[in-house]
Amino acid sequence: MGVALSLDHVVVRVEDLAAGIEDYSALGFTVVPGGEHPRMGSHNALIAFADGSYLELIAFKHPSSPPNIKIAKQVRAEELRAEQISPAERHMRSWEMVGEGLVDFALVPGAIEDAIAGAASRGLTLEGPLPGGRLRPDGQQVSWQFGIPDAFDLPFLCADVTPRALRVPHGAAWEHANGVRGISGILVLVTYLDIAIPRYRALLDIGPMQGSAFPRPDARTVDFALGATVISLAEPMKQSGPLWDHLNRSGEGPYALKLRTTEKGRVGMLDPIRAHGAQVAMVFE
Repeated sequence: MGVALSLDHVVVRVEDLAAGIEDYSALGFTVVPGGEHPRMGSHNALIAFADGSYLELIAFKHPSSPPNIKIAKQVRAEELRAEQISPAERHMRSWEMVGEGLVDFALVPGAIEDAIAGAASRGLTLEGPLPGGRLRPDGQQVSWQFGIPDAFDLPFLCADVTPRALRVPHGAAWEHANGVRGISGILVLVTYLDIAIPRYRALLDIGPMQGSAFPRPDARTVDFALGATVISLAEPMKQSGPLWDHLNRSGEGPYALKLRTTEKGRVGMLDPIRAHGAQVAMVFE
């Protein structure tokens, strides 16, 4: 029996938030300003879907390194261990060191203490619960709690303290000109599939499913079903090609998304320039 976890959001790193909002709006999404993360020096905008998930466009106002210096998230996280910052801040600040595109994703637990304790009983340690928050443009303070894994092959946990409706836009924000209603699948790059599978088993308390939502000739893949969303783990089969290059440049984590749309004419890959490096395919479901 799996624990009460569902997909919360996928993080898209952009260099300039205003440009990200403009481009994703041009792709047919309804984009809502999110607010400020004062401790991280970042701000965001949200693209919310009817299935309860959302995309977070995040930009850092004053990056700690020039844009042309990029290192893998895990490398940066290890560097930040020497600083007196919380594990959550260390994890999130690692995003600023990678290029634009998909950098992380989060699950929302029914009860974060139970999810962390359950994972621990299965041999997986998550740091938390740890406080998080954001100040919305209207002055409303939004609060949540984190559960932070030790590496980026796994998602982090994000549990609401204030009402979820304050954090995640709803109603008219769910209506998108491109017909998107939710996230169908996430392709996650991992270094070693045989290591990642038991870690996902421990987090989700379920085993992998048959088949592959992201079949690729250049990777070994295994899928986990999380409600209506499939998390597909992929290990590159050779030390060359786009998957291997991305893994070495940015580290483990989400590589591609499938979004379900009700508009058949929208099926296909989004323009990667407009999507700020995110590999996103629209599928009719």
